[in-house]
Amino acid sequence: MQRYFVAPDRFEDDRVVLEGEDAHHLSRVLRAQPGDTCIVSDGVSKEALVAVVAASKERVETKVVEWLAMTSEPAVDVWIAQSLPKGDKMELVIQKGTEIGAARFIPFVSERTIVQLEPKKEAKRLERWRKIAKEAAEQAHRNRIPEIEAPVGWKELLKLAAAADASFLCYEKEDKQQLRKLIREVLDGRPDAAARILLIVGPEGGFTEAEAREAEAAGCRTVGLGKRILRTETAALVGLTCILYESGEMGGAT
Repeated sequence: MQRYFVAPDRFEDDRVVLEGEDAHHLSRVLRAQPGDTCIVSDGVSKEALVAVVAASKERVETKVVEWLAMTSEPAVDVWIAQSLPKGDKMELVIQKGTEIGAARFIPFVSERTIVQLEPKKEAKRLERWRKIAKEAAEQAHRNRIPEIEAPVGWKELLKLAAAADASFLCYEKEDKQQLRKLIREVLDGRPDAAARILLIVGPEGGFTEAEAREAEAAGCRTVGLGKRILRTETAALVGLTCILYESGEMGGAT
């Protein structure tokens, strides 16, 4: 069933109003008629099955048929810190990472990042990334849209490690500490509480040894993702999937 995210103030008692692109999609693309149903969420605390009352290109008025439980989100919050990759790879990471279950995306610039930041384009780029996350969250029937942060520098990123319960830096030269084992250590130590895990993925050229040491000094643990070298966008998605599998979100052991 089609799902939409709306601002919390769009909920008014048992009425919900959709406007803008969502209203156009529901009324013109899906050609919704009075009585047709869809799911609407505020991405915070309210989600409902609603029925269309009146529809136009700019505005669709609906009425709540049934309030729904918000149970689709992982108990583990995974923050994907992705060094800005070339081309549209960041869009792929956000789209697929949202579908899998990431809670937050933090683009950053490291020493070997090739992409050059252009402040004039940042707002437009963020808008596009957030739209991609919204659409992916709707498609995956998530209860919330992941946060998409503005790009930060390497030093600023490392400060975020203190806010997470565990921080892992994917490092191709790490052959002793594998992600799976360390995830189990974190989760086994927090059996009754959700964990916030920061997963840091480098650019196409990987991290320098100096960056790996700086990350360790900031409280991160360098980890490997197996014997094969993964592309940057692949590493982010594999790491995310490993964490959610081990937490039981994908049928893994708990």
